[in-house]
Amino acid sequence: MTPRTICLHGPESVGKTTMVRRLAQHFGGELLDEYGRDYAETHGIMFTMRDLIEIAQNHDAGAKMLLAEGADPLILDTDPLMTAVWADMLFGKRDAWFDAWTGTADFYLLFDIDLPWVADGTRIFGTPQLRQRFFDLSKAELERRGVRWALVSGQGEARYERALAAIDAEAQARRPA
Repeated sequence: MTPRTICLHGPESVGKTTMVRRLAQHFGGELLDEYGRDYAETHGIMFTMRDLIEIAQNHDAGAKMLLAEGADPLILDTDPLMTAVWADMLFGKRDAWFDAWTGTADFYLLFDIDLPWVADGTRIFGTPQLRQRFFDLSKAELERRGVRWALVSGQGEARYERALAAIDAEAQARRPA
């Protein structure tokens, strides 16, 4: 049984947007694109904490709507946990809204920083040190929240195959004994 909600998690430029489409196609589910990217392209990248809360709330509302419509599985290109990590990166703190949010996905795929960073006009943290910090904070958030997750690394097709294998392993673990 595939988890109903699968969220792609990790810093910028790790292949989440490319992967979300492939996974949704593979599993036949719905996908929810990253609201933050659309927001940044419209409003710029000089985020305030209020912007991050708005991004997280809008993304969460989209996920709730798709789930209410019966999406199964729903593949999320990020969620408010990732936006909380953005707050940590940008401001060294986060609004209490993020820690009060309880709509976590059934399973998370944390993408490694083993792909080259690509500037696209909305990405900010491209140095090796900043990428590592962003990755470490992303992993720490998953661990702090106690959610089920797996690390995905590798290049090209190997990355996709590892994502599928992680989801399959999670599905096996969810099967009743």
